[in-house]
Amino acid sequence: MSILVNKDTKVIVQGFTGKEGTFHSKQCLEYGTNIVAGITPNKGGSKHLGLPVFDTVKQALENVEATVTLIFVPPKFVSDAIIEAASNNIKLAIVITEGAPVKDIQKAKLYANKKNMILIGPNSPGIITSNECKLGIMPGSIFKKGEVGVISKSGTLTYEASYQISEAGFGVSTAVGIGGDPIIGLSFIELLKEFENDIQTKAIVLIGEIGGDLEIQAASFIKNNIKKPIVAFIAGQTAPKGKRMGHAGAIISGNSGSAKDKMDALKRAGVNVVINPSKIGEELKKIL
Repeated sequence: MSILVNKDTKVIVQGFTGKEGTFHSKQCLEYGTNIVAGITPNKGGSKHLGLPVFDTVKQALENVEATVTLIFVPPKFVSDAIIEAASNNIKLAIVITEGAPVKDIQKAKLYANKKNMILIGPNSPGIITSNECKLGIMPGSIFKKGEVGVISKSGTLTYEASYQISEAGFGVSTAVGIGGDPIIGLSFIELLKEFENDIQTKAIVLIGEIGGDLEIQAASFIKNNIKKPIVAFIAGQTAPKGKRMGHAGAIISGNSGSAKDKMDALKRAGVNVVINPSKIGEELKKIL
């Protein structure tokens, strides 16, 4: 088992023939991901990486079956790409693009919700189900199949956490990078539900960061709804107020969004909080 994607998931790629789309789609294919077609306007009828290219999602789905899209289009086209996918009954969209306008994403997210399409990102490193399906920019070689689910705001720390999990003798069921922008699709709560219901996943690693209150919301949800053990790390513990650290959403505003607030809330919810990501593996050994 896994969550959201597996070896049978059929995928299209929007922005398939661009530099980023080409580079990462090739790696996804080499990992074993079942990409069936790509979409690039005005490139329809050609082939790329051995796969058919179509001008639109609609045209692609008239010729191939797919339920998931991986989006690499430039920032100003991200909203249109999400809406196009949702309007054609795609069930899951993973948006890798960074720097999409916030108002555009607000509109696209509302439309995706209306069409019951799950949205991951934008500014996400993607999702990977170990040894089955890689959608995004994660380095597949560090993910060993196992029983720990990973949810993270940070791409780099997703990789570090997964490495620590493997070094501790465990492996990853599915890892999801939710993205670090102010407006994103799936957040911690929805993914915690998925992992709680996944029979393969025995424990969860949660990587948060300063800014916003998603981790505080997650702590409230965990306290009453999650029985599986969780290890958490919050990045930005030394960040000053009012200064953005890395991601667009990583900024402490007023009296909320600090690492300490989030760590304290998670501890009160029974989460095993570590102060250094290098301790994730050690903590998992204590609870598994």
